[in-house]
Amino acid sequence: MKVTLVSEGTYPFAMGGVSVWMDQLIRGMPDYWWDVMTMTVDGRERPVWEQPRNLENIISMPLWAQRPRLSTRDPGAAFSKVYGRFLQMVLTPAVMGEGGGEFLWVLEQFYRFANAGGDLVGAPMANKSLSQVMDTWYWSRTDRLNLSDAITFGNLMSHMLRPLAEPPPRTDLMHVAMNGLSMLPAMTAKWRYGTPIVLSEHGVYLRERYLQYVNEPVSHSVRVLMLSFFRRLAVASYAAADRIAPHSTYNRRWQIHNGADPRRIRVMYNGVDPADFTLATSDPAEPTIVFMGRVDPLKDLHTLIRAFAIVRSKIPNARLRIFGGVPKGNESYHQSCLELVAELGLEESAVFEGRVATQVDAYHAGHIVALTSISEGFPYTVVEAMACGRPVVVTNVGGVAEAVGEAGFVVPPRDYVAAAEAMVTLLRRRILRRRLGRLARQRVLQRFTLQQSLDDYRAVYRELVRVPI
Repeated sequence: MKVTLVSEGTYPFAMGGVSVWMDQLIRGMPDYWWDVMTMTVDGRERPVWEQPRNLENIISMPLWAQRPRLSTRDPGAAFSKVYGRFLQMVLTPAVMGEGGGEFLWVLEQFYRFANAGGDLVGAPMANKSLSQVMDTWYWSRTDRLNLSDAITFGNLMSHMLRPLAEPPPRTDLMHVAMNGLSMLPAMTAKWRYGTPIVLSEHGVYLRERYLQYVNEPVSHSVRVLMLSFFRRLAVASYAAADRIAPHSTYNRRWQIHNGADPRRIRVMYNGVDPADFTLATSDPAEPTIVFMGRVDPLKDLHTLIRAFAIVRSKIPNARLRIFGGVPKGNESYHQSCLELVAELGLEESAVFEGRVATQVDAYHAGHIVALTSISEGFPYTVVEAMACGRPVVVTNVGGVAEAVGEAGFVVPPRDYVAAAEAMVTLLRRRILRRRLGRLARQRVLQRFTLQQSLDDYRAVYRELVRVPI
């Protein structure tokens, strides 16, 4: 069987939980052949993962690379008709979960326009298309959309829709790591070759777009247009997928709310190999809290740092060790974390240590492991820490509470006071730490092993693709 994994900005060009999951699938099923298709920025990204032997092709699909556009004022009546319906749907308030089939049809018409030689990349920037945006806005809303905003939206659409203009991949199965833009090449393969689609969601893609656009440097009008587009795309993606494989029941609820057919959904938890995450048998000399993960706004390290300031006031020799790299584009967020550490007078006790040789070293370096994210799916860091026998303090987002169960403390997101109280409790109570650590390890062995995860995916693949005996 040939499986093509599709993602947005991850494996093999970046680290993180989704990349770990993709590498696990490829290496864990050496009897399958794999391709990886990744949405990239400009195509100049370089792999940071060693390529497995059974990974045949790495396909970079740059969304922002410059390419020549056909010079045209009018993309033609066929495109304009479909684009008009596209804009009407984007600007019409929708009951969540409805209209997935119709929006999927619109996307298919864009694909067929490009497949017939039309310039799908240039069409949204044509004068007629910009006029359509402004006219549709005028008839749909009480406020106004200016030309600058129409141009911004047209330019964004020319990049967002680009995967529909690329040749569909030839493969037995498309396995998409996340909702959104990554689903577009899977749709084209299904329209062209009838290729079945499995859609996994680690986090809730649509929710993360809403969080993202709070701080995007665009006008309110463009924000409305883009979020409406992503909302419609998410619902259409659920309609297109043959199987939906969320990593938590939390995600499953979101998906059903957004129109996914419950009969197509199968919850499939991430897993780890317990042999790779050995049980910690000793504690560091000083009370230590560890964070393991990328430096990213979604991880909400500001809350972690503020919580640690309270911990430090109660346990003066406490330390916070933050392990993980700074992805490209997150440098300003990293700087804001350093400034907060300085503002709170924690320079000597809260340290950013960058990437670590192995995650196990990071988990063993602390008494407890903390994750104060504002959005997650089913994070590997939590399961890995639990496999090492470390109790955790985590926020109640995504499938985190499902992972932890009774083996740690779950607090509300952005509540640094509650997080601090939980950390202080664990640091002061050794017997409680040991008991929760044992529960954590047992929970992983019973429910979240890598073999269990791989067996689940094999079963789904074989449901959709006939494998010769």
